[in-house]
Amino acid sequence: MAVETSLLTKKRTHVRFYVLLIIFIITAVNYADRVTLSIAGTQVSKELGLDVVDLGQIFSAFGIAYLVMQIPGGWLLDKFGSIKVYSFSLFFWSLFTLLQGFVGGLSISAAVLSLFMLQFLLGFAEAPAFPANARVVAAWFPAKERATASSIFNAAQYFSLAIFSPFLGWLVYAWSWKHVFIVMGIIGFILTFVWTKFVHNPFDSPYASKEELDYIEQGGGVVNMDQKKSAKQGPKWNYVKQLLTSRMMLGIFFGQYFLNTITWFFLTWFPIYLVHDKGMTIMKVGLVASIPAICGFLGGISGGMVSDLLLKRGCSLTFARKAPIVFGMLLASTMILCNYTNNTVLVVAMMALAFFGKGFGALGWPVIADTAPKEVIGLCGAIFNMFGNVASIVTPLLIGYLVKGLHSFNAALIFVGCSALMSMLCYLLVVGKIQRLELKKVPE
Repeated sequence: MAVETSLLTKKRTHVRFYVLLIIFIITAVNYADRVTLSIAGTQVSKELGLDVVDLGQIFSAFGIAYLVMQIPGGWLLDKFGSIKVYSFSLFFWSLFTLLQGFVGGLSISAAVLSLFMLQFLLGFAEAPAFPANARVVAAWFPAKERATASSIFNAAQYFSLAIFSPFLGWLVYAWSWKHVFIVMGIIGFILTFVWTKFVHNPFDSPYASKEELDYIEQGGGVVNMDQKKSAKQGPKWNYVKQLLTSRMMLGIFFGQYFLNTITWFFLTWFPIYLVHDKGMTIMKVGLVASIPAICGFLGGISGGMVSDLLLKRGCSLTFARKAPIVFGMLLASTMILCNYTNNTVLVVAMMALAFFGKGFGALGWPVIADTAPKEVIGLCGAIFNMFGNVASIVTPLLIGYLVKGLHSFNAALIFVGCSALMSMLCYLLVVGKIQRLELKKVPE
């Protein structure tokens, strides 16, 4: 009997963890591609003669396209599957990143227009990435592992800033801002090959054992999510209306918008804030910006783990998800205190605490895994991401105007800190009980 048990244990593979590792790495590169212009922004501004409003408009180009493509991207994922759509997405966003490294040879007006258009196309190509991550995790992980898995891929954004900020800062310092885009584009092409070679749907994987697939399926994993469907089996647009008329889902969606305001401050204006308001050099900024990012990464991982631990100890799903969100958003709001000191050590420490709190409370994707209707996980994730990334347009533009009009980042930090409190209130006052939404069936 002991021998048989040993053999069965040996047969169960752990391919799902390798799949999670690959989407973690790709997501880290995804966020690094978004932050390239932020790291290179000071040098790009000098060479092309841009002011803060010009830069804010270029930053917002990504957000406009990313927002517009969310629902179509989610529909494509539910229609054609995660593996195929993600492959095209990764290839093209890498291409558009690389091309930004060649705009320096153009006239100033042409270079500015090209940067705007390439940032727009980058947002267009990256739009399906996070909903695809959610679908891959839903397919490859049983319910009891899904919240931690979702938190891990979501925490890649902080890992990305921690690793790539100093690396990209060094590239700007040692070579030029153009090399930032070229290097990241090449890395993306390499990952496109890795994705197409090694990641498959569960039932199509040549690496996963039957025992692992049974374990995932019996634990609630949607292993057959991307099996071939007829046209009638595709997502129905009426489902969008049902999602947008659910109080619970609207609370989750708006909560993500306010949360992403913090994300987009750190992705776009934080390095420039350190240079302009705190007088740091671009080389130092690359290193310093990684400190809050490391804390955000630790917060992101620990928030998911604490939530799962609360569940295991008998807390309700609602309490297990909301408690870390409330605590995290309270910590994130403390960035406002940076307005009351010029001590750079204190500023970095408070920003690190705020980013830790943002990561700790960033449980939106696990909540989507808990609440999204099984028929439209991709579409629901896309709408969630669409609401969240309205902040990718509003935050860069609004902060640009605030800084230009008031000649400091003080009002900007108040805006971002209050957004953290608004995210907390969405979960406390709007969401209510967290449970899976059941859709009303639409006649064929």
